[in-house]
Amino acid sequence: MRGISVYLGDELTLDSMAWMERMREAGFTSIFTSLHIPEDDPTTYTERLQQLGALASRLKMELVADIAPSSLQALGKTWDDAHALLEWGVTGLRVDYGVTPKQVADLSRHMMVALNASTLTEAELEEMLRYGLQRKRVEAWHNFYPRPETGLERSWFDERNLWLRSKGIRVQAFIPGDERLRGPLHETLPTLEMHRHQSPFSCYIDLQARVDRILIGDPCISNQTMRQFREYDEGVIVLRATTRNHDDSVPTSHTNRMDPARDVIRSVESRAYGRPGDHLIQPRDTEERVLGSITIDNERYGRYAGELQITKRDLPADERVNVIGRIIEEDRSLIQQIGPGGRFQIEWV
Repeated sequence: MRGISVYLGDELTLDSMAWMERMREAGFTSIFTSLHIPEDDPTTYTERLQQLGALASRLKMELVADIAPSSLQALGKTWDDAHALLEWGVTGLRVDYGVTPKQVADLSRHMMVALNASTLTEAELEEMLRYGLQRKRVEAWHNFYPRPETGLERSWFDERNLWLRSKGIRVQAFIPGDERLRGPLHETLPTLEMHRHQSPFSCYIDLQARVDRILIGDPCISNQTMRQFREYDEGVIVLRATTRNHDDSVPTSHTNRMDPARDVIRSVESRAYGRPGDHLIQPRDTEERVLGSITIDNERYGRYAGELQITKRDLPADERVNVIGRIIEEDRSLIQQIGPGGRFQIEWV
C-alpha cells in the first residue's frame, strides 16, 4: 500500500488536484495530511480539509490526518466525536499525545487509528486492548525527519517493526520525494536517514518487505519517478541512465536471463543486435566497467557480439566489451532487484 502527502498550508488548486488524480492512476491509494492548525487560521484549514476529504472520497483514497488536541478543538470536535470526521472523508487519525488509551480504543471502533511506532510500549498496547482496541483498525506510523542526520537507524527500525508486526500491528514509514520538497529545510522527508536524497522508487522497493504502508513525505515526485511506479506495477523495473555513445537501434526493453550471472545482468533480447547480417559492432570505449555500467560486447567477442549487460559490481576493462552508458546513482540499488527472468527498461536521461 502506498500513498502521498498533501499539506493544507497550501491551497488546493486545479493543478494540485489533477496531480493527485494522476498519482491515484499510478497506484497510490492513500493520502496523509497534517492538522497541526495555526491558531489564527482554523477556518481555512477546516475548509481545505473538507475539500481534500471530498476529493479523496471521489478518488476512493484513504485520508489519514495527523492531529493534535488543539487542532481537534479548532475543528469543533473532541476525542469523543472525532470519528465524525468520517463525514468529511477522513478515514483515519494519527494520534500521539493528549489522548488516553480508552479514547484510542473507542476511536478504533469507528475508524483507523495510527499510533506512534517509535514510542508505543507493550504496556500501553495492552491497556488499549483491555479497553477494547480493534486491532484490525490500528497501525503504527513512523515519523519523517526533516533535519539531516536525525532519521532513524536501519537496524533499530527493523527490530521495532518486527516487534510491532508480532503484535498484529501494521507498520507505516515515509520515503522522500524528488520534485517539490517541503520547506523550510527542503532536505526531503524520510523515516530512515539512509534514504535521504535517494530515489523515491528505490526507497519504496527497499521498504516493501519491511512495512505495510509507504508514504511519500514530500509534496511531489517527478514524472520520471511516477513512471517507475507505473511500470513496476506491470512487472518492469525502469533504470534511468546516462549515455556516452548511444545508438538508437539498441533496444531499451529487456529481460534478464533465467540463469542469472553473478557479475552482470544479461539481456535476452540484445544478442540479435550483433549477429551477422546486422552491422558489426566496432571496439569503442573499452574501459573499466564500474558498477552500473551498461555495456555491449563488440565484434571481438564473436558469437557474444551485441549482448547488452549491466554490471552488478566493478569489473576490469575488456577490449571485447564497449561501455555505452551508466545507470544513474539514484537507481543503482535497483540493479540487485532484477532477478532471473526479470524485466527491465533503460531510460536514457
